[in-house]
Amino acid sequence: MKVELTETPKNPIIIEGFPGFGFVATIATEYLLDHLKFKSIGKITSEDINPVAIIHDSKVVQPLEIFYNKKHNIVVLQALTGIKDMEWETVKAIASLYKKLDAKELISVEGIASSVEREEPEAYYYTNASSNKKKLEKADLNPLEEGIILGISGALILKLPKEVKSTFIFAETHSKLPDSRAAAKIIKILDKYLGLKIDPKPLLKKADKFEEKLKNILAQTQKAKKVKKKKETASYVS
Repeated sequence: MKVELTETPKNPIIIEGFPGFGFVATIATEYLLDHLKFKSIGKITSEDINPVAIIHDSKVVQPLEIFYNKKHNIVVLQALTGIKDMEWETVKAIASLYKKLDAKELISVEGIASSVEREEPEAYYYTNASSNKKKLEKADLNPLEEGIILGISGALILKLPKEVKSTFIFAETHSKLPDSRAAAKIIKILDKYLGLKIDPKPLLKKADKFEEKLKNILAQTQKAKKVKKKKETASYVS
């Protein structure tokens, strides 16, 4: 993997979120980009990334694109593709980005599975910087005392160099569907932790409508798959 930058802002905070459980990180980072003034300053490339071209507002969006907000000195790594089997290489790329920018902190956001459905999800943190703990707890976070972290977050926790000051924020989600409530919880926490002055309410307002629509789409998709499988089986038997 290769980090390509057109600008190198100094000492930013980096926020990253890869597609995961409930697509919480994907929704949260997209919401940040939509509600604060960011500009693209680069990308992470690899020939092993799925060749998916994403068009948004008549522009090409890179699978792993890097954005910068000057006002808050924040860099967001937006990931619109999965990186299965490339986790270790991705850790190296993120560590390289951190070093190139001489970043202050890396914040990783993700959904964490929960069997309990709450009106407002609980959120937890893990950090390798003890000086951050009080500030994180003031932002309505509980320390993650027990848990198994998989995927890119697990790889980052295990393999990031010690000099990378890292914080992981996990919001509960009980659903494999896109969970806007958990994403809104992430936004609320980032707002308190970083002083962004960004309102999560619009995300919450559209959550029910969005999730209901998606549930219907997925239900129809599953139904279509069953019909197709039934037809293929019948054809094979005959």
